[in-house]
Amino acid sequence: MEPFEPGRLAIFLVVLAALMVASASLSGPSQRAGVPAVLAFLALGIIAGQCGLRALLSQTFRSSFSFGTVALVLILFDGGLNTPLGIVNRRLVPAALLATVGVVATSALFAACSKILGFSWDHAFLLGAIVAPTDAAAVFPILRGSGLQLKRRIATTLELEAGLNDPVAVALTIAFSQGLAEHHPVGAATIVAIPAVLVTGALIGIAVGFGGRQLLLYSHLLAGGLYPIMTLALALFAFGMTAICHGSGFLAVYTAALVLGNGPLPYRGGILRVHDAIAWLCQITLYLMLGSLANPSELVGVAPAGIELALFLAVVARPLSVTICLLPFRYSMREILYIGWVGLRGAIPIVLGTYPVLIGAGDARTMFNIVFFIVLVSTIVPGATVRWVTAWLGLQSEERPPPPALLEIISTRVLSGAEIASFSINQSAAACGARIAELPLPAESAVILLIRDSQLIPPRGPTVLQKDDHVYVLSRPDDRPIVHLIFGHSEED
Repeated sequence: MEPFEPGRLAIFLVVLAALMVASASLSGPSQRAGVPAVLAFLALGIIAGQCGLRALLSQTFRSSFSFGTVALVLILFDGGLNTPLGIVNRRLVPAALLATVGVVATSALFAACSKILGFSWDHAFLLGAIVAPTDAAAVFPILRGSGLQLKRRIATTLELEAGLNDPVAVALTIAFSQGLAEHHPVGAATIVAIPAVLVTGALIGIAVGFGGRQLLLYSHLLAGGLYPIMTLALALFAFGMTAICHGSGFLAVYTAALVLGNGPLPYRGGILRVHDAIAWLCQITLYLMLGSLANPSELVGVAPAGIELALFLAVVARPLSVTICLLPFRYSMREILYIGWVGLRGAIPIVLGTYPVLIGAGDARTMFNIVFFIVLVSTIVPGATVRWVTAWLGLQSEERPPPPALLEIISTRVLSGAEIASFSINQSAAACGARIAELPLPAESAVILLIRDSQLIPPRGPTVLQKDDHVYVLSRPDDRPIVHLIFGHSEED
């Protein structure tokens, strides 16, 4: 057993702190430059790895795979908590097709291209399975944290696909990796078993979600800070229990979060903020760690094949598979082209790329380097062009960005009898240009906060509501239709 070295731990903590500060600080400039923050995190990881971070951590592919799995669980859980169920119901079928048929089609097309470039069929299918899924760790930050105002229909489809497509990719990667390591072809039974894996994951996720709701409602914990610990435990339990039952743990986590996030939760605001912070911490740490696994000299060696495969994936395989899946639905060609282009790869392919190395599959290190290079190219093409393509195709949302201030009530109990809704006043809204005292609000409803530009204004009777004002209205659930008739659609709809 190696002796405990306090100095080594201290150096590691200082280095880790510096890298985390640098990563968080670079997120803003990278957004303004049009480059996804993922690229900055990976670049810092590569530099840190060459400067000794991997040795300092005694990091191996096994530890990276284990930590990467846990990090992806928490990132997916945060994504599910923030996804409205009403939108899910309207976009679930096309997103599910993209997450299943789309992943298989992309994988097959990519494998064919890999075969043309000289890879064996075994290696080609494995590479296809690894790079086929889009990545929640790459998609969620761009669509939710970059200020991109994208039409909700498209954003929801992309987010749902990123949250749902990991299970098929994981199952295919494990099957092809084991086939390559054990020198036997993947049997049809392995592929046929995938639906059962998905159903098991979905059912356990739903059960954990509803069970978690009851647990949180009746726990009456001592402090508000304990509630996020409970939801964190639910995320880990959903994944672990499903894996024990040979189901899709990632699907279970995302499904459990959807059920939890769309139900009554005590201390909701605190829970969401904590999980948002955890998700960002996991993203930064995950990309730093995965970046430190890469060797720049080895990446240069696979650059020609990596560039060709990455461009084929972005320009041919992904758009074609998306077109096949979305043509039966009422998506315009512009929307199909956009969804096909914004197929961002990130942590998931890199984490999956470590699995063949762990089980000793042939040429696994070369495949890992190719996958890593493809992710790097994907952050630039199409990652860095997302904002430009959104404007070029005219797919920006007409909705106002969220207000600079947020009003919420933090309570360790679920409050009933009234609700708070926020509205952005449009020119066509009945409330636009009217005094608050003139509004025909129900007796138990009231405007409780007004935000104009960056100013908080106390809403009084003579106050005139103007276009682009943000207002918060307290009302009973039964009065919601009347309130919406006056102010328009709420910003939560």
